[in-house]
Amino acid sequence: MTVHIDENYVITLLKKLLDTPSPTGYTHHIIDLIREEAESLGFPVTFNEKGGAIISVEGENDSYTVGLSGHVDTLGAMVRSITPHGTLKLTSLGGFAMSSIENEYCIVHTRGGRTYTGTILTQHPSVHVYADARDFKRSEEHMEVRIDELVSSREDVEALGIRTGDYISFDARAVVTESGYIKSRHLDDKASVAALFGLLESIKREGWKPKQNVKLLISNYEEVGHGTAYIPNDIAELIAVDMGCMGDDLSCKETDVSICAKDSSGPYDYHMTGRLIELCEAGGIEHAVDIYPYYGSDASAALRGGSNIRAALIGPGVHASHSMERTHTRAVIGTAQLLCAYVQGE
Repeated sequence: MTVHIDENYVITLLKKLLDTPSPTGYTHHIIDLIREEAESLGFPVTFNEKGGAIISVEGENDSYTVGLSGHVDTLGAMVRSITPHGTLKLTSLGGFAMSSIENEYCIVHTRGGRTYTGTILTQHPSVHVYADARDFKRSEEHMEVRIDELVSSREDVEALGIRTGDYISFDARAVVTESGYIKSRHLDDKASVAALFGLLESIKREGWKPKQNVKLLISNYEEVGHGTAYIPNDIAELIAVDMGCMGDDLSCKETDVSICAKDSSGPYDYHMTGRLIELCEAGGIEHAVDIYPYYGSDASAALRGGSNIRAALIGPGVHASHSMERTHTRAVIGTAQLLCAYVQGE
């Protein structure tokens, strides 16, 4: 059965996801958004103890369950300390190069519910002042947040309610171009989550059922390695839907659906990976098969957590991962189309 993916729905939802701050550990707002969206489509949502969402879809055969995972937690930071002159030292959440967030606008989220804007800079930000400004090492201990408030001391900052342990989110700056490119931070992995909802919206609008039961696992700790270390026991196979990488020795493009045959956790299931390739070839879905030696996924976490499952990994091709990322609508829609074909059992 050929199904239609509503591109306008998927991209509109993706923009909403990108505009919702969700650094790993601070994901309750976006999980609320996920719950509201799933329930508006008529699908029940439950939660694991870590706050991740589980969206259930009834299949024609309820004796077997396929899991599809995507994560809504993103890279971010946390206030490490407040300096005597009123700036914030930070500690990173997730693995990214400090140079990728230099000069980025950010938001500080206090535990009291207040938010403050700021800019992430090195301690030597001006070439007019510091002779080593160009060569100054971009490392965590040399970065700080300049907050947009009238402060000049630690006491001034503390009076705002900012404390060590408060979260810092980076501005996504999401843009969808007329040529179909989507450029933004945090396409890892919100582009994949939008593709998963493209599947749900198609099921709702066109009234079809997957061949087996499906559970969508929307995890919220993937960037720190344990997003789906636990999964429901009825899941027999899991497809992690996460970004595809681009670069040297890789064939993936921004318009492709990436199929990962092996990452840092080892090879993915031979038969599942082969089936995904076959479905792309049969359906004319642009795709690439690659090896990602410095990559781990929610499927990796589930396998390492002892889950008795088969696993595979797919997702839209993303350029400049963990930096200022870019993908294309063709890759996001192609991912949704591949997921539809897989759960239909074609």
